[in-house]
Formats: sequence, structure tokens, C-alpha cells
Amino acid sequence: MKDYSNSVPRFELVKVQTNFPCIKVNTSELASSFIRQFYSDDIHIFESFFVLLVNNSNETIGFAKISQGGITSTIVDCRLVAHYAVQSLAVGIIIAHNHPSGNCQPSEADKQITKKLKEGLRLLDITILDHIILTGASYYSFSDNGIL
Repeated sequence: MKDYSNSVPRFELVKVQTNFPCIKVNTSELASSFIRQFYSDDIHIFESFFVLLVNNSNETIGFAKISQGGITSTIVDCRLVAHYAVQSLAVGIIIAHNHPSGNCQPSEADKQITKKLKEGLRLLDITILDHIILTGASYYSFSDNGIL
């Protein structure tokens, strides 16, 4: 019988120690401020989509950049969001992206991707706590505005 032990991937849960700051995120203002640090001057140039991962106490446990697009849009693959949420054992997530135009009002596409992610992640018992749209000077919270 052939030995496959070296050719088959092995998966296990392990805790990896990092210097990622663990803070309790309990307001959209705090979430937007925390997420804003992932951007640099490019917040005015092209759209990027991030996911902030939190535990059961709403404490940050990690983040991931899901995509970087063009001036007016970026592609969000729901499987990548789910991957990072499951891999980190997150109980909740806050999704965020920027609008280089400076207009922080959500587009129809923003609303649709939020709904799609919310429905998909619900099957995994992962809650979307908020969707934050950032501009250079302001932010918009789906949760604060009753859209979520």
C-alpha cells in the first residue's frame, strides 16, 4: 500500500501570537477609526475592501484586505470573507471599504454585497456587525443608519 502521509495536506487549529492590537469595538466611530489605520494616502485614489474580525466580546482578533480595485469599484469575493472569518474563529465581523469620491452614501452595489454576505455568513453563525464606508474626512455606518 502506498504511503500518502507526505502528500496529503494536514490541517490543525493553532494559536499564532501576533502584535495585533486587541481592542473592544462597540461603536461605529471606534470601528471606523480603527479600520482607517489600514489605509494610507490611497484612501483618495482607489477602493479597497477590508474585513475586521472580532470575538464574542467584540474584541479585535485580526483583519484582512479582501480586495483592491479601481477608482470607482472593487470586487468582493464572499468566499474570501468567509475563509478569513472561519479561519480566525471570528464570531462577528465588520466589513469596510472606501469611496475615493468623498461621497460616503452607499451605492446599490454596496447594499447588495452587504445583504449577500449577511445571508451567507448567517449559515456559519457569523454576524456582520457593521459595514463602514470611509472617505478621507468622514464615514457612513450601515448599522447606525438601520440598513443592516
